[in-house]
Amino acid sequence: MERSASSILVVDDEATIRRTLAICLNGAAYNIREASSPKEALAEAGKHYFEAAFVDLRLGTQSGMDLIPALVEANAGIRIVVITAYATIDSAVEAIKRGAFDYLPKPFTPEQVLLMAKHALHARTEATRIAELAQPGREMDLESGSPAVLKATELARQAAPSAATILIRGETGTGKGVLARAIHAWSPRRDHPFAVVSCPAIPTELLESELFGHIQGSFTGAHRDQVGRVAQAQKGTLFLDEIGDLPLALQAKMLRFIQDHEYERVGEAVTRKADVRVLAATHVDLEAAVRAGRFREDLLYRLNVIEIRLPSLRERPEDIMPLALRMLLRFAAENRRNITGFTSAAQDWLASHDWPGNLRELSNAMERAAILTQGPLVSLDLIGPAVQAAERTPSGIGSDITLDKLEEQHIRRVLATDKPLEVCARILGIDVVTLWRKRKKYGLLETAHGQP
Repeated sequence: MERSASSILVVDDEATIRRTLAICLNGAAYNIREASSPKEALAEAGKHYFEAAFVDLRLGTQSGMDLIPALVEANAGIRIVVITAYATIDSAVEAIKRGAFDYLPKPFTPEQVLLMAKHALHARTEATRIAELAQPGREMDLESGSPAVLKATELARQAAPSAATILIRGETGTGKGVLARAIHAWSPRRDHPFAVVSCPAIPTELLESELFGHIQGSFTGAHRDQVGRVAQAQKGTLFLDEIGDLPLALQAKMLRFIQDHEYERVGEAVTRKADVRVLAATHVDLEAAVRAGRFREDLLYRLNVIEIRLPSLRERPEDIMPLALRMLLRFAAENRRNITGFTSAAQDWLASHDWPGNLRELSNAMERAAILTQGPLVSLDLIGPAVQAAERTPSGIGSDITLDKLEEQHIRRVLATDKPLEVCARILGIDVVTLWRKRKKYGLLETAHGQP
């Protein structure tokens, strides 16, 4: 299935309106397809991927309003412009609530149509970019003084312009997803989609449909044709996150797709082709999985054309403080806080902590500190104790201690910081009334000042 970077669906029951819109948009080099009814529109959306659509609110005896959420479901990220001769504020609000991007009343001029198309496609591009930045792993900072990270990023830059499959290895939280996005951004495919499939996050029975799509009636709940992530990534990049969790039954189909760029949608015998570059990531030992019979050796060879390994944070101690400061300042700016750095005790703890959750754990700690810090410097009690309480032995998790005792110890440590009760409650993730009751329960009413 070929896919233009600017594919637009026009849905109107009047042939004259459809042709007028199509002529306007074709003149601007957009790829246009037409539909006269909701049924035809959904059939087109099942066969092709559209970035935008112009939908009339009145489609004969049917309503275009009901078509909006169905198109959004069929083509993720589509921007829908509602067109109608019966423009009212109520209908505009309702259309936007259902997923429309904007509203174009009749009669309209060719200039208005082209401007609306431009705005819709620009909004879709911006939304895609923002969504990619907001994905898990955005905390990875490619700036590094670590030789291992520099080696990984340099290899990624060298491999990016090629069509080679790349396997990114590393512990959870090391930023494999962000490096994959960087490779896409450095490649000739940068102006086309970057599609992500998290293999462990999708139920096994739905993963094939998520990847390759399905046709109506192919399984329970398949109410309409659906394109998969492979089709949506046409001319772009498909990122398979945690490929080690891909079920064996799907591994052969993925191997075939990587080799021949061919696939079939679930329930359909038609063979389709897609021009898609594949990147994959894993935190598991795939060679051990091959020996255990859980992963195909031939698929591993196909994925591992170029291997890039991202080191854990404990393997790059020289990066901890620069990363922590950049993250802290970013989160401080987002939360409008005037924070400039860390106390010396906090710096010592940051540098010595093992960071088992890697960049993701560091990012979470910095975001929490940016929200809760009252002054210009982040103190140890806002970053260390919350982690240390979970690791402390023998008086912590894993030792012979009751949950009540563990809770009492943690509350006692937080109250010992002499912060206001409201701040202590936020640190503990409870409200002030609950904190007061727990202080009374554990005999800690004298530990902090103030009453709820």
